[in-house]
Amino acid sequence: MIVSLHVASGGALGAAAGNRWAAAALGLVAHAAGDRVPHQDIDSRWFELLSGAAMLGGLALMRGPLAPATVGAAAASAPDLEHILPLPRPGGKKLFPSHRLAGWHRPGGVPAWAQLLAAGCLLGLLLRPGR
Repeated sequence: MIVSLHVASGGALGAAAGNRWAAAALGLVAHAAGDRVPHQDIDSRWFELLSGAAMLGGLALMRGPLAPATVGAAAASAPDLEHILPLPRPGGKKLFPSHRLAGWHRPGGVPAWAQLLAAGCLLGLLLRPGR
């Protein structure tokens, strides 16, 4: 799943959870579930990084940095940091479980444009006034 949709889905689950601890846990679960769905990725790491950061920043500005939606969004997108940061890889494998398990992250399926559209729609719902 593209980072923007990880942010948006984690934010939606975090908002529904209502508290930060549950939001963080649900964000991590949302990341693993999103990785399981066959999907196309975006080749540009810069686009992924900037779009995800912009969405997370928007949530933090509009709802607050410690709001459940923001915490859920951060938790759901954080595992993908290991794709760009030089984190340790015990046994040569990545840290997050859905990144370690062979066959969990599958290509094909949902096109990147559809994921970006869904992320935008979810974010729009999360940022609308009177939510």
